[in-house]
Amino acid sequence: MATYINVPVAPPAKNACRTDSIKLYGPDAFEGMRRAGALTAKCLDDVADLVSDGMPLSAINTFVLDFAATHGATPATLGYQGYEYACCTSVNHVVCHGFPNKKKMRDGDIVNIDVTLILDGWFGDTSRMYAVGKPKRASERLVQIAHEAMVQGIKAVRPGARLGDIGHAIQNYAHSERCSVVRDFCGHGIGQVFHDSPNILNFGKEGTGLELREGMIFTVEPMINLGRGDVKMLADDWTAVTRDKSLSAQFEHSIGVTADGFEIFTLSSTDLHAPGFTIEEIPA
Repeated sequence: MATYINVPVAPPAKNACRTDSIKLYGPDAFEGMRRAGALTAKCLDDVADLVSDGMPLSAINTFVLDFAATHGATPATLGYQGYEYACCTSVNHVVCHGFPNKKKMRDGDIVNIDVTLILDGWFGDTSRMYAVGKPKRASERLVQIAHEAMVQGIKAVRPGARLGDIGHAIQNYAHSERCSVVRDFCGHGIGQVFHDSPNILNFGKEGTGLELREGMIFTVEPMINLGRGDVKMLADDWTAVTRDKSLSAQFEHSIGVTADGFEIFTLSSTDLHAPGFTIEEIPA
């Protein structure tokens, strides 16, 4: 049985790490997450201009490093478990954790940029899809489905709901659009720890799993494939790709459970939910 603990706001311990306890945060923590989330969302807004034909992915990494330094923040991925970059850039059939290296983006590519910035001890974690030039219709459709799958998962969040409700909403929508859900990765608790309990699966059964309570903070981040849901890891032990080389798309928001629903901490203030695509705004 899960243990819920109320967490007082205090400077995070340097050795803060994941536990099996489900943390319940108060108003001050939500304010910290708003600031961290807004900053990370702005980073993803501003990086959009770099997503262009012929631009190396490394330029995105450099931008995130400079942006974080300028705004008094730290990229959470830099040095995390040996990871060497300030963000992840996943192109086309790369599911997640792609390296922002010297590879150049090409017209028609779809790219997920995943950034987590630490501001005053709080982790703002979010990712979006970007279009390089004019993508094919299949790519556009996949991106729209991945975004809506995330929206459906978020809309299931409220006190008294169950974790299985989130996963069911995501899975049910993706399958209704003849796409598959990646089961190898999931959302996670967040706050003053990068990856915390609980795991937020992108599949599940309604009415099952942990009960959601006001004050919980976690990410919702479905990865949706145009083909099968199977993935494989490359030799670098980080990059995950679709086994059948089909396209993959992902969106991610950090959210908190409120008294009557949810709050999204990482929304774009300029409505750039998916630069290069037509995506409807997430309903409050």
